[in-house]
Amino acid sequence: MAAKAKTRGLQAKGVGKPKIKISRGINVGSLIKCTDNSGAKILRVIQVIGYKGRHRRVPAASVGDSVIVSVRSGAPDMRKKIFHAVIVRQRKPYRRPEGIWVQFEDNAAVLITPEGEMRGSEIRGPVAREAAERWPRIASAASIII
Repeated sequence: MAAKAKTRGLQAKGVGKPKIKISRGINVGSLIKCTDNSGAKILRVIQVIGYKGRHRRVPAASVGDSVIVSVRSGAPDMRKKIFHAVIVRQRKPYRRPEGIWVQFEDNAAVLITPEGEMRGSEIRGPVAREAAERWPRIASAASIII
């Protein structure tokens, strides 16, 4: 049985390579910065997509994870609405396989559509390499990849 080629739809949804183990630094309920130009400013994480955890444990996300967020502040037409987002920066340090420790000065995310396309057209600030490798559309819009 031959291996099938990866479809474009799966690639856009961030199902590229297997995800490496990254320390989860953003809990459900956290307020994070929206770093694209979609109109949202502050986001609250309300669910981590694909999280499987223990009973009564608070779900948490790390760089490159897809989450569901509500817009806390920003453009009036976006406030109190629910969107999908991808975490692109986290404050909690995490270790790369090469042995380097990476830490950002803030927690930030980029809004996406449920299909995996970006809502905004540009990203302000750096983007973690783990998120850029997993989400090609975010990598193409990022100005700096660390």
